[in-house]
Amino acid sequence: MFPIKSLAFISIFLICTAGAIFLPHLGIYGYLADYCIGTSEQWWEAPFSGLGIRYSFTLALATIGGFVLQRHKLRFGFSIITIHEALCLLFLLLMWMSYFGSNETMGRYTTVDHPTEKFTKIVLFVLLMTHIITDRKKLSGLLWVFILCALSLGLKSWELPRRAYVSGRLEGIGGADFAEANFFAAFMAAMLPLIGVQLLRSKNWSLRILCIISAAFTANAVVLCRSRGALVGIVMGGMAAVVMAPKRFRKKIAIGLILGAMGGLYVADQQFLERISTIIVSEDQERDASAENRFHLWAAGLQMVIDRPFGIGVGNWYQTIGSYLPEHAGLDSHNTYVKCIAEMGILGFLIFAFMIFFSLIEIRRINRDADYLPLDIQNDLKLFAFGIFVSIAIILTCGLTITMIYTETVWILLILPVCLRRTLENALLDHKQNIQNGEM
Repeated sequence: MFPIKSLAFISIFLICTAGAIFLPHLGIYGYLADYCIGTSEQWWEAPFSGLGIRYSFTLALATIGGFVLQRHKLRFGFSIITIHEALCLLFLLLMWMSYFGSNETMGRYTTVDHPTEKFTKIVLFVLLMTHIITDRKKLSGLLWVFILCALSLGLKSWELPRRAYVSGRLEGIGGADFAEANFFAAFMAAMLPLIGVQLLRSKNWSLRILCIISAAFTANAVVLCRSRGALVGIVMGGMAAVVMAPKRFRKKIAIGLILGAMGGLYVADQQFLERISTIIVSEDQERDASAENRFHLWAAGLQMVIDRPFGIGVGNWYQTIGSYLPEHAGLDSHNTYVKCIAEMGILGFLIFAFMIFFSLIEIRRINRDADYLPLDIQNDLKLFAFGIFVSIAIILTCGLTITMIYTETVWILLILPVCLRRTLENALLDHKQNIQNGEM
């Protein structure tokens, strides 16, 4: 007899896979959940591991099939391609040009996908997502998937015994992109604003309680990761929240920020507080050396740009850094932006910078354009915009100390404004149609 969790998992997987043929957004939800949780690494997946099912591939294939079959029912707003989507495709094209035009990547990507292959899959998914998640209901469903995944990962983090920790930090939780504590903490920190948005939107008390519980376990997971970068990201997110808070919700958001800070201090333990204190004052020589090493790595990355303005080649950082810093051969850049400009060159960095710029600008435009809609729709769109903006601020800040240029989390968050833009445009079209029907 299979465990209940195993039966629940395979049932949800089959529902999302089969349902994606008729309702493509179910495939998006399933793929996103698989990415966040890393189902193949969970104990409740073990009974089905011998079947050789590639969950993400199966879900993506079903979603593509559903997209093709249901394309006449999908709504793309005012345009079938936006500047954000064009920038993603341009970044992908530049990656493949770099791949074929630079030195061969040695060693590191023999067991995992090369960044070019991985990013091709990322672009395919985000393009499907931006053309399928185009109304309030589907976008809300996407955020609930994030929240449930954060809750699941938060509960797993809470249940793990201390002996499973590595040097006192939570490691190896969630999907492949979250194997290291700082990456997992960054993802969980970016989920907090989305949880807050759904809490503000929910009229059902059971959903509000779900959001509160999810926020508590998510914050606790961040603490258990002992990530200084994630804390800095949350602080930056708090500042962004103050600036971007919709007028009608400023009081509630301010109360939420205060309660969130108090809750964070409550779950923080002595080890977390001691580690966080080193952001300002180093406690020992080892921490001083660690911080100093990062500056050396970043300086070496900038020197790579001077030597190779078009980049050293996608995936070639690890085999190149030893030529600049022999004592740090094979080490990571510990910075998303340094890795981007070193490997992709100035042009690649500019495309990434434009992607960030247009995503943030788009959110401000959506806030303005939402004023033309009825109040209930307007409130929803402004809350969505608020949450996405703060999540992007958090993940981009975390990118100052970890390398996430080729991870799905960054690109999914950066492309969410496109989903929100199409949601707005479809709502405007519906509103115009309703006005015309009323006049008739």
